[in-house]
Amino acid sequence: MCCAYDKVSNDDLCSFKYLGEGFLFTYFYGNPIPDQESGFGKELFEYLIQNTVEFEHKISPLFERVRQGVTSKTWGGIEQDYYDLLKEYAFRDPNVTPKEPPIKALNQQLRYLQHLLVEYLTEVEKNEVQVIPSILKAIYAPIREEDMSLHGVECLKEHKTFWEKQKDDGPIEEKIDKFGWDYSRTMRRIQQWKEAPKCNTYPDAFYLPNDIMFLNFNYTNTVQHYITPRYQNQENHIHGVISNPESIIFGYGDELDDKFKELKSHKNNACLSHIKSIRYLEAPNYRQMLSFLESEPFQVLIMGHSCGNSDRTLLNTIFEHPNCVSIKPYYYITDKKKGTDNYIELVQHISRNFNDMKLMRDRVVNKTQCQPLIHD
Repeated sequence: MCCAYDKVSNDDLCSFKYLGEGFLFTYFYGNPIPDQESGFGKELFEYLIQNTVEFEHKISPLFERVRQGVTSKTWGGIEQDYYDLLKEYAFRDPNVTPKEPPIKALNQQLRYLQHLLVEYLTEVEKNEVQVIPSILKAIYAPIREEDMSLHGVECLKEHKTFWEKQKDDGPIEEKIDKFGWDYSRTMRRIQQWKEAPKCNTYPDAFYLPNDIMFLNFNYTNTVQHYITPRYQNQENHIHGVISNPESIIFGYGDELDDKFKELKSHKNNACLSHIKSIRYLEAPNYRQMLSFLESEPFQVLIMGHSCGNSDRTLLNTIFEHPNCVSIKPYYYITDKKKGTDNYIELVQHISRNFNDMKLMRDRVVNKTQCQPLIHD
């Protein structure tokens, strides 16, 4: 931070000192530099770093790692950078580096990045959200037998048999309303099947799930635009929400990592300040998720989550849960002209959240049964 008559601008991530005559504001006012109108941006940052004649700079280790991968870095990637540095500091050889490891400073750098994340997403939320029809359709689509694991096929048979035996139309009417389906058309289709079950295909309405939980990882309320009125209470902000910055969980969550047990036994509690599995205890969201998982067999639809290691503990709990019968990833088209996508990359990330690879191959839906998240 700085004022107009300073020579130094700094925050928890970096600092710049102007070495020339006058003050920072006079330099910026009189020199044509990149992105001058907005006063920030990667181009301006790189310009100041390279201008060693007029500026002296210091960059924190965490921000330097973020900077090196800024073009491809996700927020999960930043959390990975934090965890890598945390391990590096915690397991330093005191005979080689006798000074106390700068873990508190590292935590402060992450907290400042979290503050910037909240600022950024708060601005993003001001933009009008365009509901994407393909996503909306996928959320409220019936479960497909082709998507099921071996165990899931049996569960789905029990599910549809339950609805088949229902003599009262009340429950299915309620479900149709809950999913926002066309009532007249759906009930007409069910009636046709009841009159001649052997001549008609099974009604899609019988394949609708009993319930949906929207597990939101991105801190915003974008999901609200995809939730029908009957599902308003089923959004779970597992990592908090930007309208309540104190609720934000930003850090790392991989108890399966080989070094985690050693890290947990470290006497410095600062090592665990931003471990997600501990921060989950600050809110009821994690327990609510567990209650949903325990309630009955479920299918996971992955939309927009990279499934990276920063959420590995949580994702492993979901993916290897006995009630999980299917994991369906919705991938992105990376180059429409070349016909390339990120399905394999996404599945590679998903696989790292499993201890049992045989189970992974059974539960993850193969590409022929998956679709791009956004398509015509």
